[in-house]
Amino acid sequence: MMKLSLIVPCYNEEGNIKRFHSDVKKVFTDAGFNFEIIFINDGSSDDTLKNLKYLHSESDLNIKIIDFSRNFGKESAIYAGIKESEGDYICLIDSDLQHDPALVLEMIKTLDENQDYDCVATYQEKRKEDKLLVFFKNSFYKIINSLTHLNFVNGASDFRTFRRSMADAILSMGEYQRFTKGIFAWIGFNTHYIPYQVNERFTGKSKWSFFKLLFYALDGITSFTTLPLQVSTIIGLISTIFSSLYLIVVVIQKLFFSINIPGYATIVVLILFLGSLQLLALGTIGKYLAKTYIQGKNRPIYIAKEIIGYKTDQ
Repeated sequence: MMKLSLIVPCYNEEGNIKRFHSDVKKVFTDAGFNFEIIFINDGSSDDTLKNLKYLHSESDLNIKIIDFSRNFGKESAIYAGIKESEGDYICLIDSDLQHDPALVLEMIKTLDENQDYDCVATYQEKRKEDKLLVFFKNSFYKIINSLTHLNFVNGASDFRTFRRSMADAILSMGEYQRFTKGIFAWIGFNTHYIPYQVNERFTGKSKWSFFKLLFYALDGITSFTTLPLQVSTIIGLISTIFSSLYLIVVVIQKLFFSINIPGYATIVVLILFLGSLQLLALGTIGKYLAKTYIQGKNRPIYIAKEIIGYKTDQ
């Protein structure tokens, strides 16, 4: 019986794989239960897959490898790992050692002792990033919580452990463009949050640039609320009202007071302002239409070029 499945997305992590494996083995070898490690090679361009296959052939742990045909993204890797998992508990953890494997034991103990908890998730009490980036991240949580009826916990991480019932609920959501934080919030299982400190990466640099995070945030907002579409309508309605009032004022000034109508500068400003509002509204509508278009193609969330199971299965 498999108690725990460790889901480990990997994208160009050749320098971290072996150390991650070593730390996991040190933590879980005497834990007293069976566990598996599911590595997902998300289209890496370095020697990540080579190192994973080496570990698979040399390690005495239960290791699976899912090798994607290209880079599908961390969200797809998480979905694939959960789909292939066999454990009663599923843990999402990064391979760069920023997530401490020893903390997983605390999560499991909490779930064992509290049957009312479906998930134990981590959050950062104090972020280590640049202050400007922290400001934008905090702003994102404020915005998305105000726009949706869901509860997004500020600083919450994907580093979490949850029961099989919650895993099945996640798999039932077959949307192509996935936003895992939103999915966790939407399915509504009982989650207990514990604080943690992010470790430094063992090797390499983060794959998340500011603009990647920005577009990821926009995807998250448009995935779980249609309020931006309503905002566009409201802005259009307000603009129409003010434009109509201004039109009446101009006509009265011209007919009854012989006041010269403001000329070129006013017209240019109004055209630019209203044109910007129209483009913003069209862009918002286009974002939702693009999501519908892509989902309508019904493409698979990922394509696995190869799945390597336990050595005992081969």
